[in-house]
Amino acid sequence: MEELNQTIELTNLKPDLKDADLESLIRKAVDFNFLGVCVPPFWVKKARRDIGDSGLLLVTVAGFPLGYQKTEEKLTGIENAIEDGADEIDLVWNNSAFKSGMNWSKIEVAKASGLCHENGRILKVIIETCLLSEKEIADVSRICADAGADFIKTSTGLLGAGAKVEHIQLIRNSIPEKVAIKASGGINDAQFARDLIRAGASRIGSSSADRWINS
Repeated sequence: MEELNQTIELTNLKPDLKDADLESLIRKAVDFNFLGVCVPPFWVKKARRDIGDSGLLLVTVAGFPLGYQKTEEKLTGIENAIEDGADEIDLVWNNSAFKSGMNWSKIEVAKASGLCHENGRILKVIIETCLLSEKEIADVSRICADAGADFIKTSTGLLGAGAKVEHIQLIRNSIPEKVAIKASGGINDAQFARDLIRAGASRIGSSSADRWINS
């Protein structure tokens, strides 16, 4: 069970998140020895202070939740998050541009990965699998890997279906071994989390892991 705990990013990206909710999230992550927490950009600076020397990874998002912001806005958000103390950035892929046949989505990931890597940070790209066909999932995963992403992440968790074992397997078979996978969206029990890990994920994003981790 301890090994599973250390794959989990306990997440709260709700629009009505309060400071007390953030403090509770961090306490739970520490108590359950989770790998990290994922919080909204507004709360990164406070989260950095509250995490202290606990060793938790601090993750935040850019372009959340729909991904169709201009690249300049996303890069500014990443810069601010890094300045505030984020360790990792989960960037939402621009499916609008991709489905329009534009190469801009790849250019955007390349710019974001360059910015993150220059500052010693990790970039995950949320591709939102529920909006993509199986061929598109494979294609987008390869594009993101080629553009320098460190992780492919399945979902924001806000747009229909979330992580699926078969999608994790598809992504794993489409990208180099050095690029990792974060499964996120609809992960509500420990067995499902283990199945996703076995399929090829190395991270689990969940807002409820503290309730199911010992099941």
